[in-house]
Amino acid sequence: MTRRSSDTQHPGEAHLQDIGQRLNWLRAGVLGANDGIVSTAGVVIGVAAATPNNVLAIATAGIAAIVAGAFSMAGGEYVSVSTQRDTEQALVAKEKWELESMPDEELEELAGLYRQRGLSDELAHQVAVELTANDALAAHAEVELGIDHEEFTSPWAAALSSFVAFTVGALIPLVMILLPLGEHRIWVAAVAVVLGLFLTGWISAALGGAPRGRAILRNVIMGSATMIATYLIGLLFGVAVA
Repeated sequence: MTRRSSDTQHPGEAHLQDIGQRLNWLRAGVLGANDGIVSTAGVVIGVAAATPNNVLAIATAGIAAIVAGAFSMAGGEYVSVSTQRDTEQALVAKEKWELESMPDEELEELAGLYRQRGLSDELAHQVAVELTANDALAAHAEVELGIDHEEFTSPWAAALSSFVAFTVGALIPLVMILLPLGEHRIWVAAVAVVLGLFLTGWISAALGGAPRGRAILRNVIMGSATMIATYLIGLLFGVAVA
């Protein structure tokens, strides 16, 4: 008979699946913050280039960009996770019906999955029998579907985390460009954005075990390209209006 993870887990020790979920949430939060930094920086730097002395216009554009971006991120994450959750629930419901309607076929299917993982025919059948006797639905959900039938991702939690992460990241360029620095505000904001992108690039690479330098360079180059493009557009429209 198999035990649930909580039965074999040492006190204070996180289960591998829980760690993976936390890392996914943290990575999503970092990417959301990164989006907030880049998109808001593009807006406020473009407006500042067009109207460098109009602080109210810069602030209005920045706040509008944060509100629109944060709600867009949250809404997109909510829809995406809700769709994933609905799909997982439908798969679990289908698996439950199959276990009730054709238990023998499902037992053989489970044994076959373990044979594919390298177990002998006899051992695969024994494992399938014992897992089925303990919790057939849990066994099939984990091995066949790769999900936990008792824990589904919350779309509200995903939406809230995206909203907060985007907003926190977006505040970096907005706050820096609103500082009373006159003609230097754009360059100070740009430096702050590059530092923020350096940090988010480093964290995302560290979480994924990827090379730090390459991830940081990609992040900084894309963010800098965005700021340069919107700055030039702002200059163009500023000259046209003048």
